[in-house]
Amino acid sequence: MPEPLSAPGEAVRRHDRERYLTALFAPSDRREDLLALYAFNLEVARTRESVREAMLGQIRLQWWRDALDEIQAGKPPRRHAVVEPLAEAIRRHNLPRDAFERLLLSRERDLDDTPFHTLAELEAYADGTSAALIALALLVLDVKDAGMLARSRQVGRGYALAGLLRATPFLARQHRCLLPEEILAKHGTDRGAVLEMKPSPALASAVAEIAAAAEALLAPARVVSGAWPALAPAVLARRHLATLRRVRYDVYDPSLASEPGAGAVLALVGASLLKRA
Repeated sequence: MPEPLSAPGEAVRRHDRERYLTALFAPSDRREDLLALYAFNLEVARTRESVREAMLGQIRLQWWRDALDEIQAGKPPRRHAVVEPLAEAIRRHNLPRDAFERLLLSRERDLDDTPFHTLAELEAYADGTSAALIALALLVLDVKDAGMLARSRQVGRGYALAGLLRATPFLARQHRCLLPEEILAKHGTDRGAVLEMKPSPALASAVAEIAAAAEALLAPARVVSGAWPALAPAVLARRHLATLRRVRYDVYDPSLASEPGAGAVLALVGASLLKRA
């Protein structure tokens, strides 16, 4: 019988299936630390969904700042299902405190309804969230290669853009739109049209431009030994973008909402053998 998952592993399996699948390709002695890192990301990424007021979200993020400061100071970690294993991962791999701060600062942006104006603004947000997380994952895997760190930024940006397109209906139901206003206006649509959740040629054209930017960032590349599990989200993001292309960039098509299945697993296996991400 397989061993039961740890609390972080179970949380990631249930709520971040893609990163869970990629973590399974990591060496067994690094896997739990990756899952602790991804569980932390899950905790802070869900801040906006879990509070009714921005101030409460700030308090929640400050709680994590204090917990990280205590870990850095060598104090016993707080008794929490994610904090304790995260503390072990931080200490084993000397994970830098400032990398976590980048994540927290970017998640503060989630509490602000001010829209992104340009694609560059959105990519900067992706740098502080998805790309920062991948860079930390590389450190857990003991990869310090400069080329792979640069690749982590590309993958992080591309994965975030693809994920944002996939999440557009979910965000619209929360009366949120993160698609850059400049691109929407360029194609003859706007935030209000996105929130109406009705497909249109104008919206599809805007989505196609953002998808093209993601595809350029996610072009397959060889990775050094050991780095592949951290960069593997690129494989899944390219699959999302291929599906989006097949449905003619209709972000509301229900096929985009499906969880990764056997096809995704096979794609990961094939890419891992080729060491391409």
